[in-house]
Amino acid sequence: MEKKKQRGYREGEKQFVIFKIGDEEYGVEILQAREIVRYQKLTRVPNSPDFVLGVCNVRGQIIPIVDLRERFGLAGKPKEQERRIITVQVEEEIIGLLVDEVVEVVWLPVDNIEAPPPIAGGIEREYLKGVGKLDEQLIIILDLEKILTTNEVEEIKKMDSEEEGF
Repeated sequence: MEKKKQRGYREGEKQFVIFKIGDEEYGVEILQAREIVRYQKLTRVPNSPDFVLGVCNVRGQIIPIVDLRERFGLAGKPKEQERRIITVQVEEEIIGLLVDEVVEVVWLPVDNIEAPPPIAGGIEREYLKGVGKLDEQLIIILDLEKILTTNEVEEIKKMDSEEEGF
């Protein structure tokens, strides 16, 4: 019984934060998301990977911000006022994922989640956990553990230690 009280858990269902990048809707399990904050001014870090926009201060913690649009090589220009940062934990590192818009938080029956196709929404299969069906809506579910390679996570950790040196 205790397990049912945990955030993001109901028997036979999973809870997801749904967000947009361009016209596509994506989701990450709510258990991986820590919080959602408004887009704020970022500080660029020299020699950081192209998809890392910089760092920002979220509740007293300096975190690197990964632009998912850039990471996935998606074109287009988002509406700045709707952009959000979803803070998540990847390999024990807290990072911020910059998305175009956070849409909602939903519960999906596990039976409504299928294996990912080879490519979905312009994103390669390696970044995907599956595709969820919610009524007529398809949600591309991301695998946060694969969005960044181990080497990229190490680069981000180096950025963190350089920021602490200021």
